[in-house]
Parts: sequence; C-alpha cells; structure tokens
Amino acid sequence: MPKPSKPSKPLIPSSPSEADYLANVAAAEPLPAIGDRDPIALFERWLAEAVKAEPNDANAMTLATVDADGMPDARMVLLKGVDASGFAFFTNFESAKGRELLAHPKAALVFHWKSLRRQVRVRGEVSPVSDAEADAYWATRARSAQIGAWASEQSRDLPDRLAFERRIAEMALKFGVGAVPRPSRWSGFRVSPTTMEFWRDRPFRLHERLVFDRAGESWSARRLYP
Repeated sequence: MPKPSKPSKPLIPSSPSEADYLANVAAAEPLPAIGDRDPIALFERWLAEAVKAEPNDANAMTLATVDADGMPDARMVLLKGVDASGFAFFTNFESAKGRELLAHPKAALVFHWKSLRRQVRVRGEVSPVSDAEADAYWATRARSAQIGAWASEQSRDLPDRLAFERRIAEMALKFGVGAVPRPSRWSGFRVSPTTMEFWRDRPFRLHERLVFDRAGESWSARRLYP
C-alpha cells in the first residue's frame, strides 16, 4: 500500500505566539524623540545598519506609481542616492515607470529591512535628475549593463529571448571597444519627500511609528498608533 503523504507546510505562517514575539523582536534602540526632526539623517543611520545586516540589496525599495487610468503600479528598484533633496534612482524614461512618473510626477517608496524588522515609507513629488547627474551615474555602470540599456526596449513586448540577445550583440558591435554613451531615454528621478514614516517591530504588535511631515524646509514629527 502507498504510504500516506505527509501534510504540506502551510504557505502562510501562523500568527506568532507570545514566546515568538519576545524571542524574535529586534533588540534595537527605540525610535528617536519627537524633537529629533531630521528624517534624512535617521534614514541614513538605518540604511547603514541595513547594509551590515541584510543578505543583499539593502538599498532595494518598492516604487509605487499610477498609470493614465489612475491604476496603481509597484515594483522593486534600487536606491542610488539620498541626501536632503531626496531619494534618487535611475531607469529608462520609456519604461512603464518612466512614462508614469513623467505624466504623474508623484510617487511612494517603501524600504523593508527584514533582518532588522524595520520599515520606512516615503511619499513625495518626483522630478528628473540633471543630465550631469545621470552621466555621472552612467559612467559607474558596467559596460555590459550599459550595452543592455541600449538593447532593451524596456516594458515593450518581447517576441522571444533570442530577439533580445540579437539586439545585445548588435549594440556590442555598434560600440566596439569605445566608450558607450548614455542613451537620451535613460536617466533618473528624484523623489523629494513630503512625508516619511519610520516603523519598527515591537512585541505583541505594539509597534512604533514615527511620521515626519515637511513644511517648506522644516519638518514636524508625530507618532501614530500601530
């Protein structure tokens, strides 16, 4: 007789027990006091800790946009710069996200650092980076990535993988061994935050949430119930 199959492990984990909460919550410093009103500096401290703790891509973030019909769209991209002016990333302006951001220049970002049990949400206005900034970042990319950017009709229909490989070969032949210039369609965006929310895990889902709201060049801070 065939042996009875073992029950499969459920795809969705069960809710944590009290012991799980106490054992797994991150042993990190609490969120700063309301009087600390520099969210960019706080973000940079958290990102530095995430770089040490996350197995890869600590700078990965969810980018949320809307299309022409107001339907939301989201995908993972990599943060490539952060300072007082905002959060910068690079892409093909003719991609879905590029077209959506040029038509509706507002976006939301989410950083989730699982190893630290922390999350940062950002909402704000979007603007293209300067040509000089795009050129500077383009120059840091591997040559194969530069050729791939020329070859890819990002977000367009691809008949088969071979068609893409042919375009890569064509671009490699076109540029030979010389420098690969930046395509005019390839640049970057900066999300200038109007709101930033910092979240950290606490036992029994009594999480901490600290929100910063921008007014001109200054920030105000408030706490939220979890």
